[in-house]
Amino acid sequence: MYRPKSTVEQWRIFQAVVDYGGYAQAAEKLNKSQSSLNHAVAKLQQALGLALLEVRGRKACLTPQGEVFLRRSRKLTQDVESLERLADILSSGWEPVLRIVVEASLPRAPLYQALAEFRRQSRGCRIHLVETQPSGCQTVINQQAANMVFASRAFPNMTSLPLATTVYVPVSAPDHPLASLAEVGQTELEQQLELVLADGNEQEEGWARGEQRWIINHLHDALSLLRRGVGFAWLPLDVVSPMINDGVLVRLNMANQALRKRFTHLILPGTTPPGPAASLLLGLIRQHYDEQTDPGNVC
Repeated sequence: MYRPKSTVEQWRIFQAVVDYGGYAQAAEKLNKSQSSLNHAVAKLQQALGLALLEVRGRKACLTPQGEVFLRRSRKLTQDVESLERLADILSSGWEPVLRIVVEASLPRAPLYQALAEFRRQSRGCRIHLVETQPSGCQTVINQQAANMVFASRAFPNMTSLPLATTVYVPVSAPDHPLASLAEVGQTELEQQLELVLADGNEQEEGWARGEQRWIINHLHDALSLLRRGVGFAWLPLDVVSPMINDGVLVRLNMANQALRKRFTHLILPGTTPPGPAASLLLGLIRQHYDEQTDPGNVC
């Protein structure tokens, strides 16, 4: 097993002598005797077999080897300080990791905004963000395998916070047969291939589906197929609006203007209250979803 020849304290003293310009100045700043600093640096140089400093008059100057070791040693001491701060953070109950699961068809711009703000206050907490389908949300909730789950429905006996109403609209590529119709009815939809965001395991809830359909597991795949003229899909208006504005997709002109909607629910699967990191993120999530809620945006 490797045995270090130096200590973190020796490297800190070495850095202080350089930063403050000499042993006397560093001793005053560190509230240590000058002889103890001289001894620490001398022992460090002896252990390494290299001269790191040379004294010119009253000033301690770096040797070429010392310049290299100064840069490397700063990273070492910074890493140690980070480890010690992390220990303080974790001992206060701050979670080291938060696991977030999001149902694939739900828009998540407010979540991204909350995470961006959380990053600045995260104190080293890592985020695991996973996209899944409704059946995957059910599994995660049953196993309590996440701190937060964004789902299109609430679950019995689980803490659930309603966040937003999502409007879904039918879209296709501009050259799709449905895009050229002045009015699209259910009959016309049933004659075309529908791309359904699902994994094939969950039961269809609420929305009538045509016989011709492909089950697509990821939103990215559905959008890629749509842009190539493959089928149509009901997708969140928030997600497809930029592509409609750019002419990449077309919103189909439905004969029946009744909107399809889903709610975004934030589920907390755990049996214990959220810790401080989760509580901070929850506050930011609610704030950004509240800011986005605007009845005038529903069209």
